[in-house]
Amino acid sequence: MNSVSFIKKIESDIKELINDLGYSLDSVSLSTSNRPDLGEYQINEAMRLAKMYKENPRDIASKIVDKLNADYRFTNVNIAGSGFINISLSDDYLIECMNKMIEDVYNNIDLNNKKTIIMDYGGANVAKALHVGHLRSANIGEALKRLANTLGDKTYADAHLGDWGRPIGLVMLELKKRNPNLPYFDDNFEGEYPSTSPVTNDDLMEIYPTASMKAKDDESYMEEARDMTAKFQNGNRGLMALWHHIMNVSKTDIKRIYDRLNTTFEIWNGESDEDKYTSELISILEGKNLVKESMGAKIVEVKEEDDDHEVPPLLLVKSNGTASYQTTDLACILDREKNYHPDEIWYLTDVRQTLHFEQVFRAARKGEIVPTTTKLEFIPFGTVNGPDGKPFKTRDGGVMTLEALLDLAKEECKKKLLPNIVGEERDRIAEMVGIAAVKYADLIPHRTTDYIFDIAKFSDLDGKTGPYLLYSTIRMKSLLRKANEENISYDLIKVVNNEYDRDIMLNLLNLASSLTKSYEARSLNDVTDYIYKLTSSYNKFYSENRVLDQENTELRASWLALTKLVLDTNLMLLDILGIKCPNKM
Repeated sequence: MNSVSFIKKIESDIKELINDLGYSLDSVSLSTSNRPDLGEYQINEAMRLAKMYKENPRDIASKIVDKLNADYRFTNVNIAGSGFINISLSDDYLIECMNKMIEDVYNNIDLNNKKTIIMDYGGANVAKALHVGHLRSANIGEALKRLANTLGDKTYADAHLGDWGRPIGLVMLELKKRNPNLPYFDDNFEGEYPSTSPVTNDDLMEIYPTASMKAKDDESYMEEARDMTAKFQNGNRGLMALWHHIMNVSKTDIKRIYDRLNTTFEIWNGESDEDKYTSELISILEGKNLVKESMGAKIVEVKEEDDDHEVPPLLLVKSNGTASYQTTDLACILDREKNYHPDEIWYLTDVRQTLHFEQVFRAARKGEIVPTTTKLEFIPFGTVNGPDGKPFKTRDGGVMTLEALLDLAKEECKKKLLPNIVGEERDRIAEMVGIAAVKYADLIPHRTTDYIFDIAKFSDLDGKTGPYLLYSTIRMKSLLRKANEENISYDLIKVVNNEYDRDIMLNLLNLASSLTKSYEARSLNDVTDYIYKLTSSYNKFYSENRVLDQENTELRASWLALTKLVLDTNLMLLDILGIKCPNKM
């Protein structure tokens, strides 16, 4: 298995060729030609060298072309204009590349120097419904994790549940108002607390919004909620027992919905798990004289002299003695450093959290919570909007839950399935196609871009959609299945027959660059563009050639081997995007 793609190897070899001619270059770029009639790729380095060495660019280009013409990998090598070199790849080399990919797709992937990365893309709040705003963090984060793993990194995704703040205090307060005789609220109770939870998840979905609304309208209610929060955070026995019930009920439902979205976490910690690190964290910061008193609270100044915007102090301990959200994130960094020693920590939330993470990262640096070599990275994303361009809502104007959004997609995609798919199978496949529609549409724009949720468009079988990719991939599966049923053998590619074969192969060569670009941009839009382009090139080939009816057995076997390579590449890319592919739809 190589760790350098075919294109990177060509670029490296051309760089050495140029250096052997007596010139010096650090790198060479093989770019896709905008004049395919002249060649498939273009090399513009002769222009750079001409400026560096004060020579005629065509003279330099001629020397390079003479060397390239001696290499079996290249054909149609020519010079255009003042020194632009055009080249195409020979059939023999294309076939060689394709067969190495058939042997192992990693022969055409540029692997990273392996890093350990903690990814924080959960953030679901216990006792509250996951809503449409949770879609992008889970979806982009999961795809980035899978992409990083594909490129050789070791990753740990942390759900980082919100289980230690005021929302829990609000739920407990409202539950006490409704059921004051529950033993959890009796500080004199010394017996065993009930093993069965006093609330179901459906109860929680009603209790939290009710309590939240009361707190907004009634300051005294809000003050009681603050006191309740402080009480359970300080370890009150009854409230901690109630907290465990709420946690177990809510976490089970959160996991169920994340499972629907094909989102996985290696770490299921919550803010509560960081509480044990808070005292140590504060001691570290105090030991470095970073902590100041301010109106009964403890703060850490994080502003810098060259700031071009206001950066307020980090709130370490509130005036009521409770830890802030920022403190929890700092304690979490300390936890991750102690237990995982990561090279990088990535945080995915919407762009509104930018200042929060700027404060947290600065405090972590000032307190030397992580080594200077550890990268702390905030990866913001845009919002999912409705037709009015505002954050997506239900028809009655409420915040749409993530589950309702997934159900909407599932029902829309169910309409598109073949009529002979019935019963539980129809329901199962509609779920897979609906999830694909949502996930692919969410990953098409650059992550920082807002987009409008349009399930009719996203579920179209003919557009740039998840269902289109699934339908096309299933057709590849079907073709290969029929070949196997007819005992038609195939293994390697032997010939390049026409422009349609060649276009597929050239697209396959671009696999590595699409993965690398998406990784470097922390955005999956290059991968979504690439898989669509590859699939479309295969569909053009499929519509022009009757593969199984081809009488030339060598050509037929080559076409089937190429189909298998595209299928395997598609399945790998769909898996990176967190999309499962059914066998029919």
